[in-house]
Amino acid sequence: MKPTLYLIPVPLGDTEHSRVLPAYNREVILSLRHFIVEDLRTARRFLKKMEPSTVIDSLTFTELNEHTSPEDVSALLAPMDGGESVGVMSEAGCPAVADPGADVVAIAQRKGYRVVPLVGPSSILMALMASGFNGQRFAFHGYLPVETSKRAERIKAFEARMYAEHETQLFIETPYRNNKLVEDFVRICKPSTRLCIACRITCGDEFIRTLSVGEWAKNIPDLKKKPAIFLIGTQ
Repeated sequence: MKPTLYLIPVPLGDTEHSRVLPAYNREVILSLRHFIVEDLRTARRFLKKMEPSTVIDSLTFTELNEHTSPEDVSALLAPMDGGESVGVMSEAGCPAVADPGADVVAIAQRKGYRVVPLVGPSSILMALMASGFNGQRFAFHGYLPVETSKRAERIKAFEARMYAEHETQLFIETPYRNNKLVEDFVRICKPSTRLCIACRITCGDEFIRTLSVGEWAKNIPDLKKKPAIFLIGTQ
């Protein structure tokens, strides 16, 4: 069989992996000896938690993150060039979605290697599912600009697009700036615009709520340092 690049989801937080990952994932992971990971410590902890008998020192890990140069990405697939399969892991959720893993997947596709995405939690899709917004038309924009005027301009443009095309708009933010982003939505959007905040998805303190911007203005939750997805849409 051709060497395979497996895209391995991991839990979004401290959730027990058996709640969000199928048993098949464990079988695949235990068959691999080479991993491309976003964060070395997180990956090792995940593998040890999934199978305590795993001998971590017998595995090889290479990191792929925002610091990896484009020239170094192709070298990450060296084990596949030698006939061995490789697993790719993000720090949380599904690799290659809003994640540097997409770069190595693109190379694997160009080389004709088999690429297999495994089933697991995606905060983007799960937030969309729970929002009550249009799931037929949606766009994920990642991070908004940090600079105040540019951020306001983008929010206004995406709100207009949401109303004109009935297309759900999704965003993420660095957790320590979450509260500021909600305040910006409240300040910039129409009071009637619907905003969904999906925080700590699948975790014990999961919070997913859709209200109008006017309603959020009365009671903005404290989201500091909590992973969250933000959506505006129509119901």
